[in-house]
Amino acid sequence: MTDTILTTADLQSGKDHTGENFPVASFLVRPDARAPVMAYYRFARAADDIADHPTAPPAEKLRLLGLMRAGLEGGEAGIGDPLAQALGTVCRERGISLAHAHDLLTAFERDCTIDRYQDWAGLIDYCRYSAMPVGRFVLDCHGEDRVLWPMNDSLCAALQIINHLQDCAKDYRAIDRVYIPLDSLRAAGIGVEALAEKRANPALRGVLTDLTLRTQGLLRASAPFADAIRDWRLAAEVAIIQRLAQDLCEVLLARDPLSEKVHHTKGRALTLALRAAMRQAGHRIWPG
Repeated sequence: MTDTILTTADLQSGKDHTGENFPVASFLVRPDARAPVMAYYRFARAADDIADHPTAPPAEKLRLLGLMRAGLEGGEAGIGDPLAQALGTVCRERGISLAHAHDLLTAFERDCTIDRYQDWAGLIDYCRYSAMPVGRFVLDCHGEDRVLWPMNDSLCAALQIINHLQDCAKDYRAIDRVYIPLDSLRAAGIGVEALAEKRANPALRGVLTDLTLRTQGLLRASAPFADAIRDWRLAAEVAIIQRLAQDLCEVLLARDPLSEKVHHTKGRALTLALRAAMRQAGHRIWPG
């Protein structure tokens, strides 16, 4: 593979929006917003697959991500990756900033060259590029006020960190990437090698618990987010995502991600989603 000029298609995982941890462009999303949201998702999914590919050389990954960055700006001239061209076109048509897409590429470029994070602040800075732009893009698609960005950022960072905690062993074993802050591991007297064990040892469980509690703090900051959104359909989707994230934190506190399932079953996710949507609808009908 190293002697072959790779394309974006060569590195795709085959995963689509139905396989994500949290809802993506569900039926709740306003019809006129679904197309740009899906264009952003396809762009993000392709870039993520490039960055996470287990065998492609980092230089090739960065080259392909560079083509995606060029495509955002050069769609009309046929420059760069087609998925990026499509997103760039829809953003220009809708008057949506391309910064949300460029920021996301910054995170994936980091993934090609950085495989450890020193502390919580460094992890949150990564989320600033890997997660927060996603929610900001969706808010802009719906014409929501940017005063909502701090709550969006807290929720999106929480979602990202939940994914990191769920997949901490897989990320280490498959691509030697560790998002667990190294200072937390050092304080517990362990190294990243603990992630290779079949079960989390007590010290690692303590680290994962602490990170989950910090993530719950992010979710407390984002708790008023759904009620502050004008579009009732988007508000319902955000309420669902908030509830799913809160429940996953409870799962992470109770289970070991190295040896136990820490993802929702479809039935559990559906039950939580319906309850959250009904509760949000009740807030709209009977505010306060």
